[in-house]
Amino acid sequence: MRATLRWAHSDLRTHRGEALFLVLATAGIVASLLLATALFGYATNPWQRVFTQSHGAHVWLHTDKAADTGKLAGLDGVDTVAGPYPTAAVTVSSRGSRASVELRGTPERPSVGRPPIVSGHWLDPSAPNGVVLESRLARALLAEPGDTLTVPGTARELTVVGLADSAEPRYRPGEQPGLVWALPSAVPDPGGQVIGLRLTDPGDTSYIVQRAVTVLGSGAIGEVSTWQQARAEAQGDNRLLGQVLGLFGLGALVAAGFAVHGAIGTRIHGHLRDLSVLKAIGFTPGQVVRIFLLQHLAYALLGALAAAGLAEALGSRIPGRLGDAVGVWQGLPGHTVALIVVPVGAVLFIGATTGLAAWRAGRVPPVPLPRPAATSGGRLSGVARRALGVRIPPALVLGWHTAFTRRPRSLATVARLTLPLLLIVVAMSAWTTIDRFHSDPERVGLPTALSVRADAGRSEQQIRSLLERDPGVAAAYPGVETAALGPSQTATIALRGLGTHRDPYPHTLAEGRPARGSDEAVAGQGLLDLLDARVGDWVRMTVGDQPLILHIVGRSIEPENAGRVISTSLDTLRENDPGLRPTLYELRLDPGADPREVADRLAAAGDGHLDVHAVANPADGLSPLRAVVAGLIAVLALIGLIELLTAIGGTVRESERDLLALKAIGLSPRQITAITVTATGLTALAAVLAATALGLPLAHWLIDAQGGSSGIGAGIAQGPSAVLVVPLGAAAVLCAAALAAVPAARAARRRLADTLSAVA
Repeated sequence: MRATLRWAHSDLRTHRGEALFLVLATAGIVASLLLATALFGYATNPWQRVFTQSHGAHVWLHTDKAADTGKLAGLDGVDTVAGPYPTAAVTVSSRGSRASVELRGTPERPSVGRPPIVSGHWLDPSAPNGVVLESRLARALLAEPGDTLTVPGTARELTVVGLADSAEPRYRPGEQPGLVWALPSAVPDPGGQVIGLRLTDPGDTSYIVQRAVTVLGSGAIGEVSTWQQARAEAQGDNRLLGQVLGLFGLGALVAAGFAVHGAIGTRIHGHLRDLSVLKAIGFTPGQVVRIFLLQHLAYALLGALAAAGLAEALGSRIPGRLGDAVGVWQGLPGHTVALIVVPVGAVLFIGATTGLAAWRAGRVPPVPLPRPAATSGGRLSGVARRALGVRIPPALVLGWHTAFTRRPRSLATVARLTLPLLLIVVAMSAWTTIDRFHSDPERVGLPTALSVRADAGRSEQQIRSLLERDPGVAAAYPGVETAALGPSQTATIALRGLGTHRDPYPHTLAEGRPARGSDEAVAGQGLLDLLDARVGDWVRMTVGDQPLILHIVGRSIEPENAGRVISTSLDTLRENDPGLRPTLYELRLDPGADPREVADRLAAAGDGHLDVHAVANPADGLSPLRAVVAGLIAVLALIGLIELLTAIGGTVRESERDLLALKAIGLSPRQITAITVTATGLTALAAVLAATALGLPLAHWLIDAQGGSSGIGAGIAQGPSAVLVVPLGAAAVLCAAALAAVPAARAARRRLADTLSAVA
């Protein structure tokens, strides 16, 4: 054992740079995986992030004003109580949009259920009519800090001073009222009160609710909401985000594993002569294996501990979204487990790959085999010799020869470098697809920007004329939307009648044709999956007590209602109900028109008869994905850089025994350096081409598959443009050439004695 440690110590002193590189590489990979884990937890579970930041309550109880909620603080299992706060149910209006809200009187910013401010500031006693809106409600009302909310039917006005996130059930028009925080003086006539309970053990939620009902009496409680219900509702919108990030996390882990394996294999391959000497002086194969195993495990452990320590101590101080992600991740329940499992897993994986490579080292014969006099890459091919004969620069010809004649090793290097680049191409495709929802919404099922609902105060012709007179409105499509029962009458679907035969609604079709005739319709992927139907089938549904049979002639991209939508024309529905009048109007705006400005004008022109809403864009809920994709691209770039440095080291070491031959034929050190730089650049170029050729179709398949599983349907994928792909590839090739220049120049200027020693 002493001899093993002495050799390891001697090897460390001789190859300090290589040892430092391996430690830094391991630290970089472990840090990347920890950051990816933090980003994954931050972005895939925004509800958990908000719940943790707000120190949220596990149970919210809505009671009548007479309930003695003070008794709840003494219940076993209740840690802290928020409230009680007086509440009032009101309707507010902004920019022509209306929403039912719960006005909650909050004297000061609470310690439990403390809503994180995302814009503006918290309530100020100097502004008694100031309110803070829940962020989802604010988006529905097109409201921002500084805007004024009106209470229809009264002269009362409320001023928005801030927007905040909430871990309580979110606003859903017609189903769940929005949440508005106000000073108690702004709730002069409360209709009830609400109290929040934070529990010592969240698993006891059901028991605590039963105890609360027993203490207060069932008649005093109007509504109960729990953290499980809110989490289940919020996580339903983040399925795509979680799956995309899970895929990237798995891909980054595999890429990191290949990078570590390549680095260790290259280092052991460079010590074959030293291993033969060890065998000759009496080292057994087991001792040789232990030398490399213990040595690289020590390097890996040092790097892993350094990465874990830095991530824990300094991760939350990283500027921007990444630091916020680490800070929130440190407060999540699985943080400690991940902080242990990721470094331990990385060390064990490095140990396994080192053991495989060290086993090969243990089989090295004690007498070094003579190396062939020919170049390490083999003899020049006829094409290469002819290329030299026609005065093609030797650096280009010999660089190509060096990069691609050792096929198994060259292919392995290209494959390891291709994987992180391929994942970067997929990440860029995801980014581009999200941008497409905003830049080109009509191609992803969002041809209209505003939805208008009108009351019975005006006729259809008056409303449509009013809408189409606005200079920003290109077209107004009348329609109705109602719930219908499917053929089995066990599931509810959305039935829409939009547009007319004369002025059809511009559905975005991915398959089939538009619905032109009577009884024709287009359906979303979610509905086709639910009914086990396909384009060309006839489907029967029940609307109220009337049966309706429609012929599906196309599949439309439907971002709403999980794709469980079937759409036909308003004229088709009027054939069954001649007295049917539109209840909504979908507005397609002119290019460049501002939806907010158009909504303001229409609300003013409608004189209180129009309710204008912005059409929900599913990409709005994926906004955290952009920052996460950027972070994952940085992680993958680091892994690619590690693999690139490993490939450069292997190429320089393999070319050492070619130096004598290259110098003998008259090549200068600059030309010899150019050969290595060219070989590295060509290897990177091959990886870029392979990553592009494989990554683009893979990205389309993954994004369309996810679109199909979420109900939106295939056809939403958008690959990055050549303006992005070409600079990425050029940057990778130029970076590879630049990194190879310094070690190649140093090797080309080695002394003759060193070169002879390397060849011997």
